[in-house]
Amino acid sequence: MNTTDRERLKRILLEQSVKRGDFVLASGRKSSYYLDCRRTTLNPEGAWLVARAVIEMIRDNDIRADAVGGLTLGADPIVAAVAAVSFHEGCPIPAFIVRKESKSHGTRQRIEGTPVAGKHVVVVDDVVTTAESTIEAIDAVRQAGGTVSAAICLVDREEGGAERLSGTPFHPIFRRTELLGS
Repeated sequence: MNTTDRERLKRILLEQSVKRGDFVLASGRKSSYYLDCRRTTLNPEGAWLVARAVIEMIRDNDIRADAVGGLTLGADPIVAAVAAVSFHEGCPIPAFIVRKESKSHGTRQRIEGTPVAGKHVVVVDDVVTTAESTIEAIDAVRQAGGTVSAAICLVDREEGGAERLSGTPFHPIFRRTELLGS
């Protein structure tokens, strides 16, 4: 990702996704800031820039990616944008979404979209704090017969998630310290 695009993505994140105050995170931890990255990943320019960053991360790190997906809801806009932009760039990467639990009706699938069995996939997430959501998606992919090549997130809060993903190559687009300072 060139410097100009990276700075544009950082600006969008700072202007639209960073909230200051007192928050309780999904992990139960308290924080003085909240990253609502859906405000960036659902923004037209933000979605395009995030998709380009994910595609470049895959390409630059020579990651095998037969598909890209993650746990709903944080990953949904990212995987849709990656699928669309990758097609436009001539390197189509199909997408999938991991439900929090299997449907109780119809096909009773937990993974929607492209099947992952026998494929090498990249799991994405918007924010990694403890990596619970990312690990849940990784486990679902493995249970469905897929191989996880890497995990990519938009922002790593640098609160232990990367260490919990130590068995999976992990690539954050931004780290908290890079985005917000120390």
